[in-house]
Amino acid sequence: YKYAGFLVAGLAGLTGLPLAVGQVVLPLGISFFTFTQIAWLVDVRRGLATDLSAWRYALFVTYFPHLVAGPILHHAEVMPQFADPANRRPRVDLIALGLAVFTVGLAKKVLLADPLGTLTDPVFGVAAAGVTPTAAEAWMGALGYTLQLYFDFSGYSEMAIGLSLLFGIRLPLNFDSPYRATSIIAFWRRWHMTLSRFLRDYLYVPLGGNRQGPWRRWLNLWVTMLLGGLWHGASWTFVAWGALHGAYLVVNHAWAAWLGDRRPTQGWAGRGYALAAGATTFLAVVVAWLPFRAPTFEAAGRMAAGLVTWPAATAGGPFPHLVGHLAPAPASALAYLAAGLGLVWLAPNTAAIFGLRGAPPDAAPAPLWRPSLASALALAALCCLSLASLHRESPFLYYQF
Repeated sequence: YKYAGFLVAGLAGLTGLPLAVGQVVLPLGISFFTFTQIAWLVDVRRGLATDLSAWRYALFVTYFPHLVAGPILHHAEVMPQFADPANRRPRVDLIALGLAVFTVGLAKKVLLADPLGTLTDPVFGVAAAGVTPTAAEAWMGALGYTLQLYFDFSGYSEMAIGLSLLFGIRLPLNFDSPYRATSIIAFWRRWHMTLSRFLRDYLYVPLGGNRQGPWRRWLNLWVTMLLGGLWHGASWTFVAWGALHGAYLVVNHAWAAWLGDRRPTQGWAGRGYALAAGATTFLAVVVAWLPFRAPTFEAAGRMAAGLVTWPAATAGGPFPHLVGHLAPAPASALAYLAAGLGLVWLAPNTAAIFGLRGAPPDAAPAPLWRPSLASALALAALCCLSLASLHRESPFLYYQF
């Protein structure tokens, strides 16, 4: 379904043979189905999965809230919950929490991610058409997509968590303010956390992990991220994104090993180091999103060239290539970006607000949210605003995964 066309096209390019595969319709959520069942089979082989009930297995694989966008489930997290009779009775507190979390996830997708897409798509369209965007355009497109992807994907994950809570089932968290990370290592502990866990347990560790010296460890890291990039899509641009993050991780681990205990942690030196590390990490992530979003390497290269182009005065202002294509005015576009950056850097995330606990349930800090008439009215207004915005075309960024 997913890779036949990619592999055949590559073979045709290498051999010159007229090879082709007909149009294949990609089933929604095929990667999540596949990963879930791979993990199950491997754990059965390892003796870690012992509940082999066909009914509960079928429920585990086809449990609908997570299928389109994750989180990637592990049997040890949800199978005991399915078997627990207490979860078969409706709980008003979990229903209220589930509706609240779902509403916030929907708002992130509809009210934040989709408007940011109106800034991002024209810029990448300019690059795909063979034009190098100006510095202002390139940075607006790169930052816009960085925020759009986060709000889109984390919003869908939270909608899945909220839906599942309606049935009394807690799904694992998938995001933990990843853009606040001060290293690429920390970024991957916060971004798509269930994918990172899957790649670690079922690729990195079987390849040898860190058991065979630093050089083999770094190779294992790089190969794992390379395959993680290929999982995201049947395209060389996704492979390049995975290879780039693999290289980031190798450099990060080498730097951490060299720095050791010399890293400043106290006073102004510690704060300055954390700020510089956070800015460097965020910039590295933004640059890596370019091949992830761009349709070709050439378009990604033009976007990268625009990022490092010195701002210059042009007849059309800072956005000359977007005249007639940029839906909001430039001032509104900058306001969207500023609001998005403020939310990801300064605001508490959804898990902190609602005191969400991973699966299986464990101790968690007290939530910032409490059921009340005021919170109910606020969430109802947010839900109505989100529903009123659903008349617009709302692309799903992760449809091919």
